[in-house]
Amino acid sequence: MKVIVKIVVAFIIMVSSTLGAQDFQGVATYKTSRKVNIQIDSTKVNSAMHEQMMEMLKKQFQKTFILTFDKESSIYKEDEVLESPQVGGATMSVVMLGDGASDILYKNTKENRFSNYTDLYGKIFLVKDSIATLDWTLENETKNIGEYTCYKATFSEEVEVIESGMSINGDKDLSEPETRTETRVTTAWYTPQIPVNNGPARYQGLPGLILEINDGQQTIICSKIVLNPEDAVNIKEPTKGKVVNQTEFDEIMEKKQQEMMERYSPRDGREGETFQIRIGG
Repeated sequence: MKVIVKIVVAFIIMVSSTLGAQDFQGVATYKTSRKVNIQIDSTKVNSAMHEQMMEMLKKQFQKTFILTFDKESSIYKEDEVLESPQVGGATMSVVMLGDGASDILYKNTKENRFSNYTDLYGKIFLVKDSIATLDWTLENETKNIGEYTCYKATFSEEVEVIESGMSINGDKDLSEPETRTETRVTTAWYTPQIPVNNGPARYQGLPGLILEINDGQQTIICSKIVLNPEDAVNIKEPTKGKVVNQTEFDEIMEKKQQEMMERYSPRDGREGETFQIRIGG
């Protein structure tokens, strides 16, 4: 069946000559969301506040990203930045660990490399490295997303998960978060009708633009596509920032996050309540 799927995909790419026969550009809008499930001691936070906090956290992860692309390169960046939510008079601080978020992500799929311009606690870095190869398996399922026929693809990977922790009024639950390893299956839906080897965030490597991604925790789905817009798009690789590779940046980020957790941990004499939540990527 998988051989048949590959033949069908190849045929669709071939008949999509209206796009494939010419240089083209496009702008795709993606919406993101993430599962949030944090257990909190009911003696410290009542059920009404717990529910309110969960809703605010969900909104924190509902973001809009824009992918500007041509046949060989792309820019992916957030369209709108949401402020940290608040619960009554308390401040909720969300600390993302390893979520891969970036300010400007440039990818060149032809040269198999990326440049990630990112602001890490006020310091600008330019992460430059090779694009990771994803071991996609083409499936035989299809579905429509908007006007596009999409095909399913999956890959599996071992990931380290950091269990959510919480600190309320001096409790130090965040200082020693628990970690575990699990097998995570990522599902993509791509359309050969837009024959570019690209997609949102760090996802690519399929014979068509990826319109939807779900890794079991986060969902990214395309809500709008404009092909060959009247105003030509500008895909320019970022150049500013301290240049590091991905491994170096991960080490710097881990150190900075630990410093921030210590800096914002509750101290004696601080008024009000401070909620700090770790959510693993």
